[in-house]
Amino acid sequence: MVYAKKDPNVLGFLGRALSLEMTAVQQYLTLSRLLQLRGFSEIAQTFQQEAQEEMTHVERIISRMLVLGVAPSATQLRPPVLGDSLPLLVSNTQKFEEELVNFYQQAVNYCTHIDDFDNRLFFEKLLQEEKQHAMSLGNWQNELAGN
Repeated sequence: MVYAKKDPNVLGFLGRALSLEMTAVQQYLTLSRLLQLRGFSEIAQTFQQEAQEEMTHVERIISRMLVLGVAPSATQLRPPVLGDSLPLLVSNTQKFEEELVNFYQQAVNYCTHIDDFDNRLFFEKLLQEEKQHAMSLGNWQNELAGN
């Protein structure tokens, strides 16, 4: 059942969101395995949980696209960003989360502009969750820096 507008820009936001969220899953899983190899099992588990949370975003975006009658397609996955230290890994990941926040804010703004209530709510929920991720990573980054 299709219940929302099929604005091409909204569909573009959904496709880009899928690519970014799948990139986030790949990033978190890579960091989890990297830290596991380095002997940091507890920290690796934290990144594993983050990957699972991001995967729920992927699933929701795919569902949203299917409801709108669009075949999901992630077009560009970025390679994972690694680092030699935990603070660098967290910093790089926090920067990516901030990028997600900015992206979802743009999507919310666009949907607000075109009076697309359903998709605005969809993107707002993702925006709030990504803000939480970014804030948590920022706090962790500060802890690691001794602030």
